[in-house]
Amino acid sequence: MFKENLIQLRKLNKLSQEELAEKVGVTRQSIAKWESGDSMPDIEKSRLLAEIFNVTLDDLVNYEAGEALGMPTPPKGKHLFGIVTVGDKGQIVIPAKARKIFNISPGDELVVLGDESQGLAIIKADGFMKIMAMLKGM
Repeated sequence: MFKENLIQLRKLNKLSQEELAEKVGVTRQSIAKWESGDSMPDIEKSRLLAEIFNVTLDDLVNYEAGEALGMPTPPKGKHLFGIVTVGDKGQIVIPAKARKIFNISPGDELVVLGDESQGLAIIKADGFMKIMAMLKGM
């Protein structure tokens, strides 16, 4: 996973192995070894790589594109949870990983927002109401 993510992120950011090596403070050969799977960077170099690519250290090391429709490693705080099917009455099932990350439990109220040019967004009702109260207070 790590080596595939490193290659994909380096290419996505249009960096050569030499350019990335300079940013990380290692040789081009080190980058080549990491990308081939012959060796792994230490934790500090891994943290620096994650920072350079604006991804979490966990995603840099563990992200599997197959789990997210083949999409590349996402930036920090961004997620692709997969595809859900709309039921006969318009219901959807929120994927377990999304429920865990956003602390969504049975009975929680959600607000569905829409923008015809950008799509739908779902936000917890209590968070939405706090934002609305702030806006009213301005």
